Amino acid sequence: MKSKAELIVLNHTKFGENSIVLHTLSAEYGRHGFLVKVSPKTAMALFLPLNILQAEVTENPKSDLWFARNFVSVTPLNGIRSNIHKNTMTLFMSEVLYRVVKDQTNEDGLADWLKGQILTLDALQSDFANFHLLFLLNLCSALGFDPDTAGLAPFVTSSNCHPDNCHPERSEGSNLPAIDSLIKLPFAEALLIPLSGADRNAIAESILRYIEFHTESAVNVRSLAVLREIYG
Repeated sequence: MKSKAELIVLNHTKFGENSIVLHTLSAEYGRHGFLVKVSPKTAMALFLPLNILQAEVTENPKSDLWFARNFVSVTPLNGIRSNIHKNTMTLFMSEVLYRVVKDQTNEDGLADWLKGQILTLDALQSDFANFHLLFLLNLCSALGFDPDTAGLAPFVTSSNCHPDNCHPERSEGSNLPAIDSLIKLPFAEALLIPLSGADRNAIAESILRYIEFHTESAVNVRSLAVLREIYG
């Protein structure tokens, strides 16, 4: 059966000599991988992380791996693709989703929520350095466990403390007050909270550990190191 669907790209992996598996999130299929034929002439930029594409999907009743083709960009995301900081954030956001959202699952409303997050980041002109932190907190809510300061406290360490050997209650300069503000302030105000690069990295790691706890999944996000380099 063939149908058209709007797919958000999370990742892609090579499959044989002339194909990739495109890992996507959509309202129709949830988290799903599609086999896509590629060639040297294929515009691989179409498959950048968090691109929003329309495609023709062919369901295969004998396999979980379906086919997709005839891709068209729904929105060009010029505000993201022209900015190295935003591009790096999309790498981080897509990798978190790729590792947290299980294949073949369909969380109600998650794809629509993600599309809203992407379009918001694309539209922001400035002051978006905290966006990925708000994305992580909002992702918790989208997955069904609203974050609160008390629940996050056991996972929070200071920005100068390694997560593996630092107890949050003994951490000088704990980032818990900043997390509390990120949770409680309106979105526009939370974007303006002054944080150092080290603070942002520590907060992101804390929220990721909180997500790991609630989803029972290992969230080893390699792109966080790239964000660390970008924001210092």
